[in-house]
Amino acid sequence: MNMQLQKEIEKLKKQILALSAKVENDVGMAVRAADNLDAAKAQAVVNREEETNLMEVNVEEECLKILALHQPVASDLRYIVAVLKINQDLERIGDLAVHIAERALFLCQQPRIAIPVRLEQMANKTQHLLKKVLDAFVNFDEAAAREVCAADHEIDDMNQEIFQQVKEIIMQNPRQFETLLQIMHISRHLERIADHATNIAEDLIYLIEGRIVRHAAEISQTKGPAEQHS
Repeated sequence: MNMQLQKEIEKLKKQILALSAKVENDVGMAVRAADNLDAAKAQAVVNREEETNLMEVNVEEECLKILALHQPVASDLRYIVAVLKINQDLERIGDLAVHIAERALFLCQQPRIAIPVRLEQMANKTQHLLKKVLDAFVNFDEAAAREVCAADHEIDDMNQEIFQQVKEIIMQNPRQFETLLQIMHISRHLERIADHATNIAEDLIYLIEGRIVRHAAEISQTKGPAEQHS
């Protein structure tokens, strides 16, 4: 066993877990800022964006250093590849948290309007999926990762419901268009966070099984009965 390689992989694990914790915290803070119209909390998320970017770069550089110096194989190589991909998804989730915070800052400057109930439910569900997949990553929990993949469509459905609801409200109250548009953006950002959580779940399954599952459902659906059983 290459002890130096294992030492550097342990360092990498700490880095990616620290980034995971920060991104999860930023999403929660951004959602609370939007829900409570808390400008200070929203601004704090925006101010932390550069820290997330720096952490993402450090993880990528560590991965590339390990690949160059140690040329890992088998499970070690799978881990590095998975971390590289998860790292990108975490950085994008961090960006989306900032986008939600920016929408919250705009809402803080507008008269308060009724927020669609499903938006709160969607925010809670999205945060639950994100926490679940990050916990699964820590614990190498394949079953939990698969549950995250299976739940993604629920977030998509909620996003569509909110879009239709907001569209109807805009038709009745055109003067609220700008404010309601921000709510639609928040819904879309939450849906994208859930998509990235699903990506992380799929990469975790790859890490554990060594098998790529992304798009597997779509591929299966496009095959005829004979192809599926061949």
